[in-house]
Amino acid sequence: MSIILSIETSTTNCSVSLSKQGETLVLKEDNNANYSHAESLHTFIDDVLKTAQINKTQIDAIAVSKGPGSYTGLRIGVSAAKGLCYALNKPLISISTLHALAHQVKTQDGVIVPMLDARRMEVYSAIYDHSFNLLRNIEAQILEATSFEQELNNGKVFFVGNGTEKTKAIITHENAVFIDHKLPSANEMSALAYSKYKIGDTEDVAYFEPFYLKDFIALKPKPKS
Repeated sequence: MSIILSIETSTTNCSVSLSKQGETLVLKEDNNANYSHAESLHTFIDDVLKTAQINKTQIDAIAVSKGPGSYTGLRIGVSAAKGLCYALNKPLISISTLHALAHQVKTQDGVIVPMLDARRMEVYSAIYDHSFNLLRNIEAQILEATSFEQELNNGKVFFVGNGTEKTKAIITHENAVFIDHKLPSANEMSALAYSKYKIGDTEDVAYFEPFYLKDFIALKPKPKS
């Protein structure tokens, strides 16, 4: 029996799941535009354990969404996951945020483009086939009218994530399918984390860092009028 706690904090969605043999037992999440992760995450962790009537010591591993995504959100999630791993002496499993997001799309053809909103006309994106095999690595991509042109000319392209809003304003190809109102969730992490756990694909807790993709840029506060 493998019980895994999964943590997803890469966007505004603060999400925690507890799974057994890759099946989600309990899921708790809240999409708060104000990024309530610092206040909510540990409460959510306690809540899913209490609901499942499972003690922290019974957890076999902790999985965390590694990015890309919000710099602050990723720091909070990874810090919490590493702290639990240290305290409980459990292995750490990292899950690609975009890979997990792609699993929210179920299709038998075409390709899947999970995308997260970045600054201005930029998104973090990757391309997967319908079996979730990676076709193009994760990139910080400036959207243009010709973006994903080759894939769109070859068949359906399913865009998913909070980057779809800005994308649909630019890409109007008939093969573009936009799946709105989807954010990365710990629910899709359950099966992915279990697959990694079975083969011992874990991280070095001491040295693991989130996959930011881009350096953190601190914005200067606006001058007071």
